[in-house]
Amino acid sequence: MKTNKRLLALTIIGLLVTIIGCEQTAPPDAADGSPRSSAALDRVSAGPPVRKTLTLTTQQPGRIEAFDEVPLYSKLAGYVAEVRVDMGDRVKKDELLVRLFAPEYHDELEQKRGLLAQAEAEVQQSEAALIAMEATASSAKAMVLQAEASIGRAEGEYARSNSEHQRLQQLVKTGSVTAKLGDEALNQFRAAESAQKETLANIESVKAQQREAEANINKAMADVTASKARVRVAQANVTQAETMIAYTEIRAPFDGVVTKRGVVKGNYVHPADSSNSHPLLIVASTDKVRVFVDIPEMEAPLLDAGFDDPSAGDKAVVRAQSLVDQVFEARVTRSSWSLDEQNRSLTAEIDLVNTNGELRPGSFATVSILLEQRDDVLTLPISAVVRDGEKTFCCVVVAGQIEQRPIQLGLRVKDEVEIVSGLEGTEAVVLTRAASLQPGQRVEIIEKGDE
Repeated sequence: MKTNKRLLALTIIGLLVTIIGCEQTAPPDAADGSPRSSAALDRVSAGPPVRKTLTLTTQQPGRIEAFDEVPLYSKLAGYVAEVRVDMGDRVKKDELLVRLFAPEYHDELEQKRGLLAQAEAEVQQSEAALIAMEATASSAKAMVLQAEASIGRAEGEYARSNSEHQRLQQLVKTGSVTAKLGDEALNQFRAAESAQKETLANIESVKAQQREAEANINKAMADVTASKARVRVAQANVTQAETMIAYTEIRAPFDGVVTKRGVVKGNYVHPADSSNSHPLLIVASTDKVRVFVDIPEMEAPLLDAGFDDPSAGDKAVVRAQSLVDQVFEARVTRSSWSLDEQNRSLTAEIDLVNTNGELRPGSFATVSILLEQRDDVLTLPISAVVRDGEKTFCCVVVAGQIEQRPIQLGLRVKDEVEIVSGLEGTEAVVLTRAASLQPGQRVEIIEKGDE
């Protein structure tokens, strides 16, 4: 109840104040008799757009890493026979670093070499058999030709004996010759007939021998092909065994530095796919290093990476924390293109030549990247720009009155922004409090001496 009464009292007091204010008289006229303005002219700070070069640079922390870094594992199980390098040693590509002792692989190689020699001997044997079969086939072919030649003589003898037999049979019937001569002619005919059949049978026999010899040739050729295939298999087995022996020698994958040693002579090492395996050595390539820097999401669209054209990347300046007085100039080499889901940043990479080894992998750096540069452009302070929904304008003083001028913005750097269109550069633009002014409002420009 008390609260309601208090609210009623406050409401009444407010109404009384309003009535009294309405009853106040207008301000007195000026001394010259003209009515005094209801409001004084608004004084504004104005000036033309400034033509200059806008440079947008991002400065972010970076991390230096080796251009390549490889942990070296053993592919085989065995004992370490020799370790030739230690942490910090520089190595050359293909240099022998670690040798393992695994005699069973050498034994296997000798066994497979023996099988290879056996397979090669089988090839020689099958090739010799093929030559023998070809010779047999040639002999059978000659026998066929000889038998085919003899059939002509047998047929001629058969025809002559048959004719003589027929002639004598006629003479026997007429009594011109004795029956004995007729019987002799008949016997000769029968002998010629048998010889003809024998010759034909002999031809079929030698032809069968020829076909058998040709079949043996095909078999011998197949044996040669099979034996040569066994040689290739045996050779592949030898190559595999030699490859396995090569794995007993751990060599440097590239020129670099041994950054970690995890093995000594006599250690038993496990294959790389074993849960008990660990790197024998870690080798890093340091003649060139990679500098990684995370670019914020708002600046990511402005980053240009060179990729295949190094000169196309944005200019960058790298300062390592451990080298205070040194500056390394380079260009952005590549970027991840997509943003990291965790921190919404774009990862950029800068390659730096590090022949002297001054930049150490794992150290931190400060990286400045020139994202954008616009030369000789019109600029205004951001306080002179007014946004109204999708419209952007500034206030220009024309004949002492405010005129809203639509403008198109470009690059923004800190408190300055590029004016792409809408101004010629000679206008008196209100530089502050532009959002509080109305079109047509009369204003007075503050001179520099009056500020």
